[in-house]
Amino acid sequence: MSKTIKLREIFLAFFKINAFTFGGGYTIVPVIRDEFMKKRGLIDEEEMLSLVALAQSGPGAMAISTSLLTGYRLRGWQGALTALLASILPCLLIISVIFYFYEAFSTNFWVKSALLGMGGVISAVLMLTVYDMGKAALKKNKYFSLTLMVGAFVASFFFQVHTILIIVTLALLGLGTFSFFDEGQVK
Repeated sequence: MSKTIKLREIFLAFFKINAFTFGGGYTIVPVIRDEFMKKRGLIDEEEMLSLVALAQSGPGAMAISTSLLTGYRLRGWQGALTALLASILPCLLIISVIFYFYEAFSTNFWVKSALLGMGGVISAVLMLTVYDMGKAALKKNKYFSLTLMVGAFVASFFFQVHTILIIVTLALLGLGTFSFFDEGQVK
């Protein structure tokens, strides 16, 4: 992709995204995806999946990591710093306002109702994100990926296997089979 984007545009896009997206890191992924993949055509599906995978594996908030990595992909270290600053500022401003007006917010019926309603919307957005990203991930090695996903769910839900054990097991399986599948030995 040969298109470029100005640092000012990166700042405004990430500031807007982080100011108006509720629900944590995973709810920001479809918004970033829509903005930079679908709307602007600067990132393709494969790159977006890679950015999200990297953001998940790093420390810190998912929203900040995804913003930082996307900014880096778009404009290098300057884009990363711009996206980072634009992602942090809305949080700092909103938390500062809430700090000073907490009493009024915590007892306000309308604020409580709005936050309760957002919970359902956030769940729906997360389900759509998982569906879209899962669909893209399953294009390559469909049966292997599907088997791993179902196996991880069964291990966690029915046998209460600890999440860390599942992640480590899948990471080892992924490392062991990565070169096998990528070299075209299995179709």
